[in-house]
Amino acid sequence: MVLKNSLCAPAPLREKNKFQQQAATSPGYRRRRALTIDRGIARFVLTGSSARKLRRNVSANLLPGRVSVFHLDPLTFSEYQPSTLEDVLLDGSLPGITKVTAARDREADLSAYVTTYLEEEIRAEAAVRNLGSFARFLELAAAEAGGIVNLRGLSSDVGVAHTTIAAYYRILEDCLIANRIEPLTTSATRKKRTRSDKYLLFDLGVRRLAAHEGRRVLPIRFGQLFEQWVGLELLRRARTAGPGTRIRFWRDPDGPAVDWVIDEEGRYTPIEVKWTETPAAGWMRSPACRSATDCPSRSVSVSSRNREGPHLPRSYE
Repeated sequence: MVLKNSLCAPAPLREKNKFQQQAATSPGYRRRRALTIDRGIARFVLTGSSARKLRRNVSANLLPGRVSVFHLDPLTFSEYQPSTLEDVLLDGSLPGITKVTAARDREADLSAYVTTYLEEEIRAEAAVRNLGSFARFLELAAAEAGGIVNLRGLSSDVGVAHTTIAAYYRILEDCLIANRIEPLTTSATRKKRTRSDKYLLFDLGVRRLAAHEGRRVLPIRFGQLFEQWVGLELLRRARTAGPGTRIRFWRDPDGPAVDWVIDEEGRYTPIEVKWTETPAAGWMRSPACRSATDCPSRSVSVSSRNREGPHLPRSYE
């Protein structure tokens, strides 16, 4: 087990950590470590806050075939039912935040998280030269989360090249702050489809504070946040369903679109999201999916707001 803050540990533990560090640099250490895992002699738990270094550091040997990767996401709806749906749309579902009763205290905790982690550690990880540009990018990326990314538009607003904006998004991905959603681009008719990606920040509370948004939200904005929340719920549950399940979206440049598409190894379930008190039966079939060749589907589920709470696809409830 690798301890991050070994200097704060008691003296005996510091000596043990020193021995581990010396052992890690000895010849044949990696081979012996792999052998102990294969024989069931030892188990290693690697901890730390730098997911980016683990993913990008070419010197890190993650022992392919012997390592399992798990995502510790914020709480899902099945694990945490807020008093109102608006609460989770504004404050997210980080475990520590859900235990805080007062909205004012939740605001302070989220603000501290954004300031100490997003605006400091990620900048340090990124080693960006222009911290002001990265801060501006982070604010815009949070504000526009859930929408189709326009790299050139963002580059104009931030004042950096569009390739730099793409690199900034990769940093957010590497740090597990942003989730990239790829579009469904296959079409039997070869008709052009949207190929730009969407990005969702991992938690809606963190997203709001990173975007410098307050708690007063217009109804149309709640609809956008609700769509993001459904997307995050689908992402979290897809990770537990296995590697063959992915979340995508579908959009035709001519107008028709599907908010989310569950891709189960080529078996598609489109999801249309609406924010309303009175869902209509006509929403159960999106005009974009009337052609099975353009958007093959098994069924279409509508997620909507009403007194009974949100409704997710039956297989995802």
